[in-house]
Amino acid sequence: MKKKVLVLGCNFAGLTAARFIHKETKGAVDITVIDRKNYVNFIPNIPIEVFANRNPEDTMEFPFQHHLKSDGTEFILGNVEALDIGNKRVIYTPSERAGAAQENISYDFLVISLGCKLTYDKIEGFSEFGHTFTDTYQGNKTRRYLHKEYKGGPIAVGSDRFIQGQSPKLPDIPQALAACEGPPVEITFSIGDWLTRHKKGGPENVTVFTPAEVIADDAGKRILDQLLPIVSNMGFGYVNNTVGIKRLHKDGIEFLNGKSLEAELKIILPNWEPHDFMKGLPISDDQGFVITDWYMQNPDYPEIFSCGDAASVTVPKLGSLGHSEAEVVAKMIAKEVLSDYHHEIKPVQPQVLCFGDMGHGKGFYMHTNEWWGGDTSVLQMGYMPYMLKMGFKVSYELLGGNVPSWGVPVSIFAGDHIAI
Repeated sequence: MKKKVLVLGCNFAGLTAARFIHKETKGAVDITVIDRKNYVNFIPNIPIEVFANRNPEDTMEFPFQHHLKSDGTEFILGNVEALDIGNKRVIYTPSERAGAAQENISYDFLVISLGCKLTYDKIEGFSEFGHTFTDTYQGNKTRRYLHKEYKGGPIAVGSDRFIQGQSPKLPDIPQALAACEGPPVEITFSIGDWLTRHKKGGPENVTVFTPAEVIADDAGKRILDQLLPIVSNMGFGYVNNTVGIKRLHKDGIEFLNGKSLEAELKIILPNWEPHDFMKGLPISDDQGFVITDWYMQNPDYPEIFSCGDAASVTVPKLGSLGHSEAEVVAKMIAKEVLSDYHHEIKPVQPQVLCFGDMGHGKGFYMHTNEWWGGDTSVLQMGYMPYMLKMGFKVSYELLGGNVPSWGVPVSIFAGDHIAI
């Protein structure tokens, strides 16, 4: 009888993991995926659509079921409610119709790629005065405000305080005060360009803020020594050490350290928090993120893996980390089920790989592992990073997350060495 692999969550990390597991195991396992929705939100490109005045709901959501069916993978549309670790079962509620009874499903291997909750509900004043780009609904809300209501006033872009999970069972991981600051850096550049092109001001309208000592500290000192002077010379404002957001109001933001910013438009990236049912489990850290080693395997329950934002080691909460983690998970499961699987499995090599939009067809590219003690540090700006960013979206959608093994290395080579 085939071993049963259960994948929880089917956005970036989950879809990639499910497809890679099928490929690596050569169909030797039965795979089931559970997700509350039947499409991928391609979140990294939502700001591009918003600034172009296109509804991201039309362009940044794509269905994945036909890709799973082509692999013979089962899909359940449902909400995960609880994990019964001791009995290797997951409790879920089918979500097609309201009022469904809870059901459960067993597994031999469990891959947790459920992402996180984005805690906008814990930011006072966000629903009335805040905007963001972290899903298509919020992106479209921001699009309508920007193109129909924005009066040309000051704009603040930044992150609330991230509470990183802790556990003595985790490998050594740097500590972050923001979940991921690539998006606020990207939004700052691109909204400055949008203001200029629409004759509503320019970079001088925009202030980027961070709860940390320095924004995007995971990019490493060498990149930041280049990036921060560029931000300043272009005219953007910059505020650090805000500690976290106290509240939003009509005319600005108040921070926990007593600082404040005047802002008509407040673009916020929140704290990322595990789902409630993940908290207090024997596989979870003190916040509810899944404890793993760099092979993405839980030390106490080796049948359990995690990848993407749900994993405690995924800091920052970055798509490229989730992708590389999904590859390792697939190889680890293949090693367990295939007697003739002799491929070398390397642990995840944590790094920042980030393609950001700067507006007007240009972008930036960061490739660095300096934050983790490495010596790679590359920053490029120009047309090539934007082309690579758009190209990855097209290939990911076309291939349904099953990006060839050479895809990411080719992107890294192009980003590192080709300046246009």
